[in-house]
Amino acid sequence: MSQRPSSGKWKAHLAVLLTNIFFGANFSAVQYIAKRGLPPFGLNVIRVGVSSLLFWLLLLFFKQKVGIKKEHVPRFLLCAITGVVINQLLFIKGLTLTLSIHASLLILVTPIFITFIAAWIGREALNIFKIAGLILGIGGSIVLVLQKESSGAGTNILLGNILVILNAISYAFYFVLVKPLMKEYHPFEVIRWLFTLGFIFMLPIGWIEFSSIQWAALSTTDFLVLGMIVFFATFLAYLFNLYGISRLGASITGAYIYTQPIFAGIIAVFIMGEKLTLQKIIAAALIIGGVLLVNKKQRD
Repeated sequence: MSQRPSSGKWKAHLAVLLTNIFFGANFSAVQYIAKRGLPPFGLNVIRVGVSSLLFWLLLLFFKQKVGIKKEHVPRFLLCAITGVVINQLLFIKGLTLTLSIHASLLILVTPIFITFIAAWIGREALNIFKIAGLILGIGGSIVLVLQKESSGAGTNILLGNILVILNAISYAFYFVLVKPLMKEYHPFEVIRWLFTLGFIFMLPIGWIEFSSIQWAALSTTDFLVLGMIVFFATFLAYLFNLYGISRLGASITGAYIYTQPIFAGIIAVFIMGEKLTLQKIIAAALIIGGVLLVNKKQRD
């Protein structure tokens, strides 16, 4: 009898670990596929569109109520805009301009922004640890944003880094705004509608780039990488993350975000040829230190 809960938790930990491996690989995969002729906005149309379809197909396996209460429509729209449209557009565009290691480290500032947006919107109390964490996190981000690369990688690293940070801010707003919906609806139902509504906004924005894709020029490897981005790094990653939250809780699941730069860095260094410099290590230490301080509880 005692083995069942531990087995369930073991599966949940594995699911969340795989989620962050998928996300870590996604940094280099997006850069690879962008160089093969898939523009960022066109890629987002594919990611969000196919994932929306897959989320609807889940109804064949999990019977759930379909529909949104009228009073919740504005919040669903706002969450779709911040968590899918702005978030994904800025992330993919920024990632095609900067380096995988930069983007994976800058993503770590998300928990810091979540804390301060929650304090602003939800009027949660701030303390000295959270303020110090914000300073450290911003300091680490500045170190990365201002870093110049001697290699030819990254077409516009400064702009790419800024877009990734703006993506983190947008996702932080989404994370705070979506919590009430998670209490009212099944998580699968929330994500299904967010991706569907997000796709409606995404399609006109990315249609020109999507229609310009030269499908005949793509190789078998290109299609495999694209499939990995859509199926593993989007659809499965979101499902596994939700499974982790339901079994382990948001705090433990969220802590796995610290593994993303490790997986992204290994892939970027050995496959994409990026360099791990002292500045990047210092920036990582500052950002991780900032996140730890933000999440530290102040004793009375």
